[in-house]
Amino acid sequence: MTISIADTYRTRLPEVSEVVTRPDPTVWNDQAPGPLTGRQLAAYGERGFHTAQSVLGDSDIARCLGEVDSVTRRLGDDERIVRERSNGEVRSVFAIHQLSEAIAEIFARDEIAGVARQILDDDVYIHQSRINLKPGFSGGPFYWHSDFETWHAEDGMPAPRALSVSLALTPNYSSNGALMIIPGSHKRFVPCVGETPEGYHRESLVSYRPAFGTPDEADVTALADEFGIDLITGPAGSALYFDSNCMHASSGNITPYPRSNLFVVFNAVSNALREPFAAAAPRPDHLAHRA
Repeated sequence: MTISIADTYRTRLPEVSEVVTRPDPTVWNDQAPGPLTGRQLAAYGERGFHTAQSVLGDSDIARCLGEVDSVTRRLGDDERIVRERSNGEVRSVFAIHQLSEAIAEIFARDEIAGVARQILDDDVYIHQSRINLKPGFSGGPFYWHSDFETWHAEDGMPAPRALSVSLALTPNYSSNGALMIIPGSHKRFVPCVGETPEGYHRESLVSYRPAFGTPDEADVTALADEFGIDLITGPAGSALYFDSNCMHASSGNITPYPRSNLFVVFNAVSNALREPFAAAAPRPDHLAHRA
């Protein structure tokens, strides 16, 4: 399949615009070989996500947590480290696959990168990687958004031929800020309002509800009314694979139990980044790697 050069996903508009039916597929070849069965591929195409248990073993989890501790101590105030405004604790670490060979090896496994290749029916590269840490009592929320809206507007990703894999390093409970997804929302593109300010990416990474790239509440409500909201919980080692255009969010964590998830975003090689569609300049490489 080919991707049109024309911008069919217009966003960061002067005023609220209509939600767009997605013209591109979610599963780019339902006969593509790979780790998922045909039934699992069909379910992913319908819901926009797939979950799996025991994708990481205990030794993987211990190694990842150790690597994150080492990296955060080593980097200090590096721009790849994002801290909570409330108390300065680490909120996210970006480009983690470039900072840890052990984590890069995990991302390359067939049950992780191989699933992306199967769903996207293409060779893939890492568009972004990070760890999101929600410490007990202080982990902040992430407001409703579609990742693709940001990647399209600010990074120049042409189409939603990309997906994320979230790997749980701690249990994701219903109470400690687990991810919420609106199943089926990936079939719609929700434009956002407002011209992207220069250098805005720094503010958007720490804000609970960013001023730009945030969907209108009425649009989120309409999607939730139509499709419902799924809460994605699971033990440490479980995985969530979800389409780049899924509308999702997570609440803050005021429980004693941390929620630490490792994320990797795979983009199809044929969907390589261009100039941003709705920003003056691309975001830094640690937020959007260019193949």
